Amino acid sequence: MFDQIAILAPGLLGASVARAARHYGAAKRITLCARRPETRLQLKGQPWCDHVADTPTEAVRDAQLVIICTPVDQIGPLTHQIAPHLSAGAIVTDVGSVKSEICRLGEKALAAPASLATFVGSHPMAGSQHTGWEHSRADLFVGRVVFVTPLSTTDVKATEKVAAFWTALAADVATVEPDAHDEIVAHISHLPQILASTLCASLAKKDVRWRNFGGGGLRDTTRIASSDPKLWKTILEQNRDEVLRAVRAYQEELHGMERALANRDWFEVQAILERGKAYRDPFRPIP
Repeated sequence: MFDQIAILAPGLLGASVARAARHYGAAKRITLCARRPETRLQLKGQPWCDHVADTPTEAVRDAQLVIICTPVDQIGPLTHQIAPHLSAGAIVTDVGSVKSEICRLGEKALAAPASLATFVGSHPMAGSQHTGWEHSRADLFVGRVVFVTPLSTTDVKATEKVAAFWTALAADVATVEPDAHDEIVAHISHLPQILASTLCASLAKKDVRWRNFGGGGLRDTTRIASSDPKLWKTILEQNRDEVLRAVRAYQEELHGMERALANRDWFEVQAILERGKAYRDPFRPIP
């Protein structure tokens, strides 16, 4: 599909993109660029990488598609940094979990008269509580949703190429506007992270030995509490307003359960549990 792609900051997601692109033949040549010299040394010689560049500007030279995989607060500045070095017709995308600010900054960075590149936001709903390229997998995106988030002014053909790239990696693409994306993920991704983390923070105030008695329910509910706190702090900063709305809506539901328990309203308790079950049961299985 692409003669050459460049992946900047290949951690879990970025390295998985490289592995998948090689596995599915979505790119003929794959260039990586990592900030740390030791990481660049480790990546050299990997069978899913053709070249490891020392700088982002070197990495993007002649690339038709650039995938930025840094923390969300670094995507905009990095797009601005590489803009003068992009080839005409190049497409820049990312894997950030917040899109409104990133897409607007990306479009602005590539709007200079000298730039003939296009920014199209992406967000794969894939990953784990682990970080680092060592945990990457070629099948990470199989059957997973990847949001593609063009602005109303984004070039349609560039959007189609980005969507086709993710489809080639066996992902299910959903194209939505950046603002709509941020509302969606605030509820289905960012809120669950907050719930898992705050539940563990609350339990930590009790006897810590209690965690040794926990069964699958506690482990399943809190798995993502092991995610990188610094990474999630940045995500919550970037999507603060939508996350606050999601938290407040959830608080109303939790207060409803509290009132039902306090009033011994067992019909309402059961009704809440049944609504939860009715929502959860149709979930499609994770590939």
